[in-house]
Amino acid sequence: MKIGFDNDKYLKMQSEHIKERIAKFDNKLYLEFGGKLFDDYHASRVLPGFKPDSKLQAIRFVVIMELLMIRKY
Repeated sequence: MKIGFDNDKYLKMQSEHIKERIAKFDNKLYLEFGGKLFDDYHASRVLPGFKPDSKLQAIRFVVIMELLMIRKY
């Protein structure tokens, strides 16, 4: 099966966008997600390469990075 969706690129782009939104609004964040936040098997069926928990992974990455930044200071 041909992979039509670059999951790693999606995670990188979403994580960067989330960090930009946090910085733009004085370290506050409001997010809306279309579809399911996790176990999104419909998206993984229609987008070969999309992993069912991709949205959750993007948020998890940002939270981990923020925690590391807090510990650094």
